[in-house]
Amino acid sequence: MSDDSDPDTVDDMPALSAGAGAAPISLHVDFDGRTSRGLVRPTNEDHFHIVHFGRYLRTQLSSLPAGAVDEEFEPPGYGFVVADGVGGHAAGETASRLAIRLLVEFALQTPDWILGVQDDHLDEVMDRFARRFQSVNFAILTLAETDPKLKGMGTTLSLAVSLRDRLIVAHLGDSRVYLLRREKLHRLTHDHTMSQQVDDPSGSGPVRFRRVLTRAIGLPQTGGEPDLFQYQLEDRDRLLLCTDGLTDMVGEDTIASELGRAASAADACRKLVDLALERGGRDNVTVVVANYRWPDAPAK
Repeated sequence: MSDDSDPDTVDDMPALSAGAGAAPISLHVDFDGRTSRGLVRPTNEDHFHIVHFGRYLRTQLSSLPAGAVDEEFEPPGYGFVVADGVGGHAAGETASRLAIRLLVEFALQTPDWILGVQDDHLDEVMDRFARRFQSVNFAILTLAETDPKLKGMGTTLSLAVSLRDRLIVAHLGDSRVYLLRREKLHRLTHDHTMSQQVDDPSGSGPVRFRRVLTRAIGLPQTGGEPDLFQYQLEDRDRLLLCTDGLTDMVGEDTIASELGRAASAADACRKLVDLALERGGRDNVTVVVANYRWPDAPAK
């Protein structure tokens, strides 16, 4: 069990505002991911994926001196996704793996990085994410209908994409996205579980309520309806995506403490997974961490 309080509400992170000021240019992102089968489950039905994308202009031949022309239009973007499969060993692993693969394929068909980060373009990016989740859900449902071994399969799907200093979150299920800012941990997502529909925001009610997903990839009615949010990143923000194998074992106070003291994203991932295992490891556990730095950003 977690060792401290774990409220199931979205914290009061300031949402992205229109007309936000230009972001510092010299972006550096330190990121890592880690997954474990845990100590009880026979297989790992979790998956994670990290991508790096951008619009590039590469000089091939020029009479100008080296460095005279900028090689990139703008700082690159980053995408992070975690998925926790449900529906049995083969079905759950298939659902989480396929959902991530399809999400990437759909993104390649309609690349968001050509749009830039203006507010009206971000609205279009968010609309595209909603349509992609719908397409992924349809594909998972179709496959489950054609293969009896995969009947009832599904998966959580939590995605965070940063374009310069803009962060977009798309989310279904009970995996979570957090942001650590100036030592305070903000939960950016709601858990889509039965406990939220029976007036149990603490998640301390019967296990059967805490474990039943009301929205997830693979559900006919709600699988294509992700929550979508926009936020503005700041220098030294730390982003965390994780499955419930972490949050069921490690409380939010401890998560915040470990994120804050870790020397790197790899250190944070290793420590958080190790803590979940030390406290029982009753489920698969997956953690993705990204540390954002703008060295030329003014101090806050």
